[in-house]
Amino acid sequence: MRLRGDTGSIRRQWWIALLSLTVAVTVLVAVRYSPRPSLSESVPLSTVVRDREGRLLRLTLASDQRYRLWVPLSEISPSLVEAVMLQEDAWFRWHAGVNPVSLVRGAWSTYASGEARIGGSTLTMQLARLRWRLQTRDVRGKLVQIARALQLELCYSKDEILEAYLNLAPYGGNIEGVGAASLIYYRKPSDRLTLPEALALAVLPQAPSRRGRLTARDDDAFYIGSGLEAARARLYARWRERHPEDAAEDALLKLPLRLHSARELPFRAPHLVDRVLAERAWHPHDGPELKTTLDARLQRLLEERVRNHLQRERSRGLRNASAILIDTRDMGVRALVGSADYFDAGIQGQVNGADAKRSPGSTLKPFIYALALDQGVLHPASVLRDVPSAFGPYTPENFDGRFMGPVTATEALVRSRNIPAVGVAAQLKQPSFYDFLRRAGVRDLASQNHYGLALVLGGGEVTMEELARMYAMLGNDGRLRALRWRDSDPQEEGARLLSAEAAFVTRDMLRQNPRPDAGSQSASRPLPVAWKTGTSWAFRDAWSAGLVGPYVLVVWLGNFDGSSNPALVGVEAAAPLFFDIVDGLQAARVDLGEPVRQWPLNLKRVEICRASGDLPNAWCPQRGMTWFIPSKSPIRISTVHRAIAIDIASGRPACGPFDPRSMRNEVFEFWPSDLARVFVQAGIPRRRPPPGHDCAGSQDWLGSPPSITSPYRATRYTMRLSHPEQVALNLAATVDADVTRLYWFVGNTFLGSAEPGTALAWTPDRTGHFRLSVVDDHGRSDEREVEVAVVQ
Repeated sequence: MRLRGDTGSIRRQWWIALLSLTVAVTVLVAVRYSPRPSLSESVPLSTVVRDREGRLLRLTLASDQRYRLWVPLSEISPSLVEAVMLQEDAWFRWHAGVNPVSLVRGAWSTYASGEARIGGSTLTMQLARLRWRLQTRDVRGKLVQIARALQLELCYSKDEILEAYLNLAPYGGNIEGVGAASLIYYRKPSDRLTLPEALALAVLPQAPSRRGRLTARDDDAFYIGSGLEAARARLYARWRERHPEDAAEDALLKLPLRLHSARELPFRAPHLVDRVLAERAWHPHDGPELKTTLDARLQRLLEERVRNHLQRERSRGLRNASAILIDTRDMGVRALVGSADYFDAGIQGQVNGADAKRSPGSTLKPFIYALALDQGVLHPASVLRDVPSAFGPYTPENFDGRFMGPVTATEALVRSRNIPAVGVAAQLKQPSFYDFLRRAGVRDLASQNHYGLALVLGGGEVTMEELARMYAMLGNDGRLRALRWRDSDPQEEGARLLSAEAAFVTRDMLRQNPRPDAGSQSASRPLPVAWKTGTSWAFRDAWSAGLVGPYVLVVWLGNFDGSSNPALVGVEAAAPLFFDIVDGLQAARVDLGEPVRQWPLNLKRVEICRASGDLPNAWCPQRGMTWFIPSKSPIRISTVHRAIAIDIASGRPACGPFDPRSMRNEVFEFWPSDLARVFVQAGIPRRRPPPGHDCAGSQDWLGSPPSITSPYRATRYTMRLSHPEQVALNLAATVDADVTRLYWFVGNTFLGSAEPGTALAWTPDRTGHFRLSVVDDHGRSDEREVEVAVVQ
């Protein structure tokens, strides 16, 4: 009976033991394979910023002020992984987190034998100390370290533990992990380490503060110190025992090992890198590496050219500049110089000038003409008036204070004439120039009424980035696309703001703008550049912007505090820097070939009369060719040159049927009165028609009707009740060359007459709306609505 009882008790104990073992194994398996945070989670990391070719631009500090990158085990050199285990924990793959033999040997050497202190920690124990910041100098701390190591082995695989150790191990100063150490010391990723480099990193964590000291030599380079070199030699001896086939490495190990320091880390393109890093919050899934669209080679070129230009111009007080280079093919920013010197507090060097709002001067004029081409207001050879003009209360002036008279649209754009540009902008409908700028992404514009037509001449403010995007739109056949700063940014098709035809013609017009140094051009080969300058009011900003092959280049000179300088003139200060960079691109053999454009385009080449820009009549003496957009460009027959029959005997105009025996035809120029007046002021002779040439109105149909210039359009005039006589308005109009008298009316009431070029004074007898009209002595007329209000 006792035997059977003992047997039953033994069975119960076995069942209890088996159940306990099953529960333990189940718990262990559940713990091992249950979801758990990655060992890299919550570890602050540095960020590596590279250019589009992979060249290092900057390595940032992590939030705890350490250089630290997390590199997967598969991307770490196998030689380094093996060397670390050989140096630190040869039994790593077989123990459960703690190596009892190593612990006993370390304790005996440290506490009993009195010999040198040696560690008994495994790689897992070292990871526990690094991860939880443990103090392991005493027994209690060592026990906590052992418990944590067992926890790590229970929850994570050997590869995960090894990866974490390699990414958290100290490598001297504030450098942690093989990723940061390899990048800083060797300027290469950790999977490209040579054996001598890997062995040096393997022994460094044992005494990072002592072995991490670098030795300077006569060549101003740094090399590993004697302590690190001796430790590496000892490890290599053990390595050779395992790898006798590596005898060829013996010679390499005898060579001095060149190292870099953290102070030598590159700090390139600081403004662009600052911007990309600031935008990381918008891209939470970005990894520790950011690849930008910048080209470090082009960045150095721009920085060098900006620096040299300012050194030459320092005597004129020019101290600061910004520049941006964009590839229109993918809209990548290839170079950005935010200021002349990032570290110069005297010029506020850390301010990014490319993102600062500035008056653009005349750099926006190309888009006025592009809109006018699309809306059928003009074509490149259309003749515009550069004469004293008023647009409502706004009376613009040219930069040089002079007037050229008739100029083609291309000349007006190239020579940056203000009055023709304002006149063209006043004719834009849908969209207006203001609406266009809003659609083009210009931020923070005030209301349209705030600017009026002054917006044409730089009354608003844009950033260099916004301006560059608009010029890139000309290069992309009228499509506005977003700038790309990172290689991962998507490439947009873009919104169409201009037709491909208008963009092409505008580029062609801008290419007629000659270089300021055209007589001494040093470029190895001619390069068509579509470019424009701009000078802001009071000489605060000097600009030059344009298309150079597939690139958009914009440069700015000025002061971030807004102070003025008479030297800040676009064509004198910015254009030389612009073309200095263009020449540098050519000298560096950058591909400046024209990118693929939209083709074919709905364009034709048509013959025009140069004097008027219209289709030539039979008497036009000088003709040319221009681009013409069918169904858009304005078309009419020129009337500037007209033939008048002259009596051979008297030399006076002859009327009646033409008789070749007694008459001859002579061609005269019929210019409007305002243009004729400019010719006289400039001393330019014109053959004006003789009196009586119209033969009592028989040729009236050839002339142009008068155009009222005063009172202004869309303007309210006010009169005071106490002084109503102060509201005398000047009535004036431009007329054709054949006019000798103008007649003015308000409604059906005759006001008076005046000669061309002479104003007639009119004082309204009441307030309200009036319809003014003028009729010339050939019966041609013009009219305008005028509002007169009253104030107390």
